[in-house]
Amino acid sequence: MEHPIQSTTKLLKALALSLLIALAVFVTIVLPAEFGIDLTGAGSMLGLNALRAEDSNTEAISRPGEGDLVFRQDEVEILIPANDGLEYKFFLHMHSNLNYEWSSTSSLYFDMHGEPDGDTTGYFESYGAASVDEISGSVTVPFAGSHGWYWRNDTDQDITITLKTLGNYDVIGVKQ
Repeated sequence: MEHPIQSTTKLLKALALSLLIALAVFVTIVLPAEFGIDLTGAGSMLGLNALRAEDSNTEAISRPGEGDLVFRQDEVEILIPANDGLEYKFFLHMHSNLNYEWSSTSSLYFDMHGEPDGDTTGYFESYGAASVDEISGSVTVPFAGSHGWYWRNDTDQDITITLKTLGNYDVIGVKQ
């Protein structure tokens, strides 16, 4: 079976026609609907200007209010009394990342976890637990809320923790 071979002239005409159609669609439909630019008035007549989303920050849609948390780096010393425990927390938005490093004067139990913002059921999600005297890492939190550590000192001596953090967060501090 033979296929007809098109002449170069016919191919160039077809290319030019397809480019003109693409340009017409772009000017009359895409520009008004996506960018609010209506050069021909066709966007208004077809109601395409109403499709255009107002200028918005797509990050703010997926992470409400993240703009109010500035990038910061902190270092704090936390005293864990003998035979006692405490929590130290940060507020992070959903999918925010917290880099951390802490060391202590003696090994102690910790549970790194988060509690959803506004939750009243007592729900929390644990990211890790162990008994160590130092650890470092990074966590991307699955929900907005308070995230941090519970440390328990089972010794008869006070333990001091030096905690270094880096990320977009607010410090809540010692949680009572």
